[in-house]
Amino acid sequence: MADNVESQTAPPTGPSGGASPDESYLERRTLRRGSAGPLLLTGLGVAYVVSGDFSGWNNGLAQGGFGGLAIAAVLMGLMYTCLVFALAELASILPTAGGGYGFARRALGTWGGFLTGTAILIEYVLAPAAISIFIGDYVESLGLFGLHSSWPVYLACFAIFIGIHLWGVGEALRFSLIVTAIAVAAIVVFAIAALTDFHVDTLNDIPVKASAFGANSWLPFGVLGIWAAFPFGMWFFLGVEGVPLAAEETKDPARSLPKAMAAAMGILLVLALITFVAATGARGSAAIQSVGDPLVQALQPHGTPTTVSRIVNYAGLAGLVASFFSLIFAGSRQLFALSRAGYLPRFLSLTSRRKAPYLGLLVPGALGFGLAAATGDGARMLNVAVFGATISYALMALSHIVLRRREPGLPRPYRTPGGMLTSSVAFVLACSALVATFLVDKEAAFIALGVYVVALAYFAFYSRHRLVAAAPEEEFAALAAAEAELERT
Repeated sequence: MADNVESQTAPPTGPSGGASPDESYLERRTLRRGSAGPLLLTGLGVAYVVSGDFSGWNNGLAQGGFGGLAIAAVLMGLMYTCLVFALAELASILPTAGGGYGFARRALGTWGGFLTGTAILIEYVLAPAAISIFIGDYVESLGLFGLHSSWPVYLACFAIFIGIHLWGVGEALRFSLIVTAIAVAAIVVFAIAALTDFHVDTLNDIPVKASAFGANSWLPFGVLGIWAAFPFGMWFFLGVEGVPLAAEETKDPARSLPKAMAAAMGILLVLALITFVAATGARGSAAIQSVGDPLVQALQPHGTPTTVSRIVNYAGLAGLVASFFSLIFAGSRQLFALSRAGYLPRFLSLTSRRKAPYLGLLVPGALGFGLAAATGDGARMLNVAVFGATISYALMALSHIVLRRREPGLPRPYRTPGGMLTSSVAFVLACSALVATFLVDKEAAFIALGVYVVALAYFAFYSRHRLVAAAPEEEFAALAAAEAELERT
């Protein structure tokens, strides 16, 4: 079916010499250019993820044991590394706020673009809501502010941090970098302290489930436990793929984005290794497999807080804030791009005098606060976010493969090492991770599918007939269609 794209915009600003309709439309939907360099982008990539080092990944021990989660984390690390290299190439080709939606729009058409953008949006709207719940739990457990209810914390998180984003992207990214640096420093301090009490025999202390196929002390839940641990292996890296969403606010994006994405991924791989090995070796896999603060518990073998455990406990709050803050940024930019192109209501992409997509920040923020306050189920919402993420990974990896095959001559300022083999590995592992989400939380997977069905109905019956041709991602795709038509004639 042919794409239906129109250019419905605001009227010209004057009878002569004024902006054209397309120009007027886009002038009210512009971001602040050149606000982020490689350092801020690297910090953004780490910030998306760093909260996952403090909590969440350890639940994979209850699914696969030390060996199962270790293998799952290695495979998921490979998937993210391959995906990041593929996305670095795509981001250098099309450096716009649309990120994955823009890549898939060129490679897979309007349906592919919408499917990808919606999956990314599910991840980046629900993940902050889930993390706000975890922040509330941390504040309560630390006895801060004398609070005995978490909803004021949720409200404060969304109000304060969205306010910083409304102030300006440069200020927001600098704040994110500072908080992220604190969290990373705390992980290093934790690892040094935990490794001084490292015991190999505690790694595989989870009881073996004898009925599981292939079960042994390293794989207590058998071979299937490796697969079931995939979603938790993702927690060490979930979100790093969002760096390209900052493209329109980046200095020299074709050069800065690939460098920052590679640097962020390298840092995250090191953090994942030292966190996983140090925590399980210090306290044992069985002791931390289901706790909410595994790093703190790893430093308190007898339940008595130490100076280092207190530092790590407070730094865990900093890590949660860093991820919450950066994920709000990512969700607002994906919503902005989809709205600007007409896939979602266009008023959501309007920007303020400070070039911030204020409705793209406020609307998801209100939705996230409502979900957090109404449910208090952070784990369920994060599982829904993981489901959306895996769909987007598969579609973005597929987009790289399609563009490499269909448009080999497309100018590529950066080329993915390994080419299509790299993105093919990411695609296969992403599909495997998608199926694994059903092993962990079927209800979360079906909730995500339900959201997808509603979104697809909106697109099918309404928005696909009202797309905005002037949007950068749509222009890029239209150029490809025009070039293909010329080749046929």
